[in-house]
Amino acid sequence: MPSPNDRLATAAIWTPGRLVADIAATLRFFSRLPVPRINSHDDPAALPDFRRAAAVTPLSGLAIALPGVAVFLLASLTALPATVAVLIGLSVNIALTGALHEDGLADVADGFFGAGAPERRLEIMKDSRIGAFGTLALILTLALKAALLATLAARFGAGAAALGWLAVESGSRVALVGVWRALPAARPGGLSALCGAPTRRAFVCALVFAGPVYAVCIVAYSPAALLLAALGQGLAGYGVARIAMAKIAGQTGDVLGATQQLACIAGLTGLCIVV
Repeated sequence: MPSPNDRLATAAIWTPGRLVADIAATLRFFSRLPVPRINSHDDPAALPDFRRAAAVTPLSGLAIALPGVAVFLLASLTALPATVAVLIGLSVNIALTGALHEDGLADVADGFFGAGAPERRLEIMKDSRIGAFGTLALILTLALKAALLATLAARFGAGAAALGWLAVESGSRVALVGVWRALPAARPGGLSALCGAPTRRAFVCALVFAGPVYAVCIVAYSPAALLLAALGQGLAGYGVARIAMAKIAGQTGDVLGATQQLACIAGLTGLCIVV
């Protein structure tokens, strides 16, 4: 049963004004989009209360991905190769987020595989410099994303690739919320700890919000492909959680960013595995 604090933190999500304010807050948190103050519930200077606001991260993730996907669709109308169109779209998304999740992935790769002691791993993850593991992780993940999206475009068309892209971006935020809720904070003074851990109700709401995005994709993909994509994203989150517990006994903002990136790749892989 949810605790009284859990109920207090999530009850307001059913208020339309609070819901819109949480979307605005998470858009500011996860991107560089200039979102103005929306309503009386919205405080642009405050961090989101992710005990509740985590529920809307699939919606804000969808909004953040839209500009890059739209640019990809426009580029697909030209004679540019599909891979180039995808890379242009990815570049737009990376610029809009300030490479937030990519930076987390690189830090995790350097920290988890560049040191032996948990304390030293956390130190490396906090260091702004990038090492060999982080560089390789960024190269491989960007290449995989581009190749998988170009494959979807070649196989099903640019419109279907765009739908799949949006679905896995939204679903990857569910994986992020799941890891955030499941693991304790590895760095008590870190940002993920300060914003509050998502409640169970927030996680369930995140699943509900991501569901329709996946459902729309049935016009372009088989049920088996969509099932594999969703399952892959869940397994990616589970895998990151297990490794994070073994390496640093919890999660940090970098771990959550790595979860989002790997879940996105897992979802795209699922869409490509079957026709």
